[in-house]
Amino acid sequence: MYRLITALTLGLTPAMAQAAGVRVLTTGAMKAVVLKLVPQFEKETGHKAIIANDIAGGVTRRVEGGVAVDLVVTTPAGLNALAGKGKVVGNSRVNVARVGIGVVVKEGAPAPDIGSVDAFKRALLAAKSVAYIDPAAGGSSGIYLSGLFDKLGIAAEIKPKAKLKQGGYVAELIANGDAELGLHQISEILPVKGVKLVGPLPAEIQNYTTCAAAIATDAKQPDAAQTLIKLLTGPAGDSVLKARGMERPPA
Repeated sequence: MYRLITALTLGLTPAMAQAAGVRVLTTGAMKAVVLKLVPQFEKETGHKAIIANDIAGGVTRRVEGGVAVDLVVTTPAGLNALAGKGKVVGNSRVNVARVGIGVVVKEGAPAPDIGSVDAFKRALLAAKSVAYIDPAAGGSSGIYLSGLFDKLGIAAEIKPKAKLKQGGYVAELIANGDAELGLHQISEILPVKGVKLVGPLPAEIQNYTTCAAAIATDAKQPDAAQTLIKLLTGPAGDSVLKARGMERPPA
């Protein structure tokens, strides 16, 4: 029964849970990167990689709740909190990448001017609806954007037309026609079909989310998890990160 509950918690089938493998729980920002490196990882180690993802707050809640996992990929703050509770090995943590927030519209739609802070504000105010991650769900981009709207003095105008997503890809709301303009981490915009990345937020108001990896304290396959960390942080990961709008974090 415990194994079945664990499988359902990770979003896996019981058959997948029985397979010998390395369980990776990642934030959405790094999901596409991890998936791209899975074939090389499986070839090098002979282990099957079983990937699940959530927003940063969801990753923390799952690991705190005791989900079976070998490698955790989330924010440094999230990993520090988990290390403090004995859920991940603190000295195994490595910063892997960082990603900024971008603006997305439906493919074929006119691209708004976002080349300056004032232009960005005008684009938000002109849009009929604005989609982003619900800050209450614990997503890092949503939390930042909520504060940014306050700082820019447009929170009251954005609130009635906000389309909040609890997790997953905000760009899906744009592709489906549920919102006109979206804001999300660039690495979570690029994988979605039917949309167009307008560009990153203006430099003065850009916010980068750093993604880090650490081995779970109760990992069943710690050596294999370490191999995946090496792939993420090594040459194999460089081109993958770049293709997904990410970069290495400053030293």
